[in-house]
Amino acid sequence: MPDTASAGLPRPELPNPRIDVAPMTVIRGGRIIPGMRAAIFDMDGLLIDSEPLWRRAEQAAFRQVGVELDDATCRQTMGWRADEVVAHWYERFRWQDATPEEVLADMQARVIHLITTEGDALPGARETVETLGSLGYSLGLASSSPPVVIEAVLRTLGLTGFFDVVCSAVDEERGKPDPAVFLRAAERLGVAPQACVAFEDSLAGVTAALAAGMRVIAVPAADQAGEPGFAAAHVVLRSLEAFHPGLVDPK
Repeated sequence: MPDTASAGLPRPELPNPRIDVAPMTVIRGGRIIPGMRAAIFDMDGLLIDSEPLWRRAEQAAFRQVGVELDDATCRQTMGWRADEVVAHWYERFRWQDATPEEVLADMQARVIHLITTEGDALPGARETVETLGSLGYSLGLASSSPPVVIEAVLRTLGLTGFFDVVCSAVDEERGKPDPAVFLRAAERLGVAPQACVAFEDSLAGVTAALAAGMRVIAVPAADQAGEPGFAAAHVVLRSLEAFHPGLVDPK
């Protein structure tokens, strides 16, 4: 996907959102992450409440080939690329009624429909993006979703043009937890990974961002917050509503 310059779209100057103290905020490794020049965001489950929509699309698409997946089973592949999810379950179930490519296309068509008709921004998502942009941070998006889904989400949320670069893991050899999509975003922003703070909601994404050498702010879903792997993140928030610029900018 080509770079989406945000120069033509003004980033409004906003008052700092309130900092929400415990229990809304859990801070690990210190309050300040200094020296950051860029912020790179995951998308599904972080900016948009799309993980339940992905699960519904996944379950419906696999049901068409006789494979029943419950919510807990779907969470095993949370944060993965959709083609890797299909390949994973095909290796296990070996259905005969459709090719993996047809199942993938069905799943993506279903999730795009759900996103455009039911998709909602998660609390604090737009405000966090706008605030960091107004403070001069370069903004990147590094998603496991394919470009057609990314475009649908940004259009639905009214965030088209807010990100300086938009990267999809489908353009990399491997998806998250491999760091490739985060490294690509940093490269296209022209910022060293060590000067990037990554925002993630999944364990696969946190692992990928840490492997890229970035500082990580994790925002796990409520049903994932107890997973011990999130302790590796530099900061853990219960919601982006709790984000405060002071977490990345000590000025």
